[in-house]
Amino acid sequence: MPEFPWDKLEPYKATAAAHDGGIVDLSVGTPVDPVPELIRRALTDAADSPGYPTVWGTPALRDAITGWCERRLGATGMTHRSVLPIVGSKEFVAWLPTQLGLGPGDRVACPRLAYPTYEVGARLARAEPVFYDDPTALDPDGLRLLWLNSPSNPTGRVLDAAQLTRAVAWAREHGVLLVSDECYLELGWETEPVSVLHPDVCGGSHEGLLAVHSLSKRSNLAGYRAAFAVGDPELLTELLHIRKHGGMMVPAPVQAATVAALGDDAHVEQQRERYARRRTALRTALEARGFRIEHSEASLYLWATRDEPCWDTVGDLSKLGVLVAPGDFYGTAGERFVRVALTATDERVAEAVRRLES
Repeated sequence: MPEFPWDKLEPYKATAAAHDGGIVDLSVGTPVDPVPELIRRALTDAADSPGYPTVWGTPALRDAITGWCERRLGATGMTHRSVLPIVGSKEFVAWLPTQLGLGPGDRVACPRLAYPTYEVGARLARAEPVFYDDPTALDPDGLRLLWLNSPSNPTGRVLDAAQLTRAVAWAREHGVLLVSDECYLELGWETEPVSVLHPDVCGGSHEGLLAVHSLSKRSNLAGYRAAFAVGDPELLTELLHIRKHGGMMVPAPVQAATVAALGDDAHVEQQRERYARRRTALRTALEARGFRIEHSEASLYLWATRDEPCWDTVGDLSKLGVLVAPGDFYGTAGERFVRVALTATDERVAEAVRRLES
């Protein structure tokens, strides 16, 4: 297994924390704003849940997920068999290759700049991770699983409908399972992200396709571990069977909270507005300090560079009390970039702006 990357950031975190005004932590993209009241109320109303929850979730949860997919993703033909609740999206990413039965001799494709858990999942299964810039240029021999990530973590890049359609057609032609991590789909700024399950992309069929969604960012529910996979019903039925044996159950109060969260769009729009303000303020301050922002048209991050080694940038900003993530956490292609998260309070973002402009 590779070294856990965040441990390498600790000395810089200590430097930033020693700043007179305290640290402004823009490294880990963890939500800081309150959980909306209607979600907390749903959680507490379901607190008296002494029995085991089901792995498949309640009918109300499955209805909420299918309804949201139809309304928000434009997906068609959704049924309860199209749905699998998961215990946060990270566990699904990490354990999907193992649950699919992949192993030595199998290959898992990940974006060259990517969330490191795609590679970790392949290694946990003893499969071979391979990396791509264009998925349709991959060698399909032995390739069993293809990860897409749009909007991207860390870059905020969005794949348009034509790019997604081409990837779907290529994966189907070669018999490769395509899984699209779409956890930031509701956080598009300069473009409107499209799901791989949209009929314009998949032709109305979900065969060979899964999409992964999370409530961590759009509803501030990272602490709830509320997420779901949707798509190919045959594959999800098999995964459901495996996960029943493994006891991979979303807690009953979290299931109730998820129903409430998926049924309300107002709190999502309010949170988007918060992030939009922070994004504008940080981008303006970074550009004034000589940074160039690339991609970043969606998600919760600014992908920034001063055309220098990323650790030099991390060190420089840590002296201002501002902590960011080095781009090489996400692959060697990120060695001259840093990822700047929008997940800090308005007060801390304003303080970061003040320091950057000083």
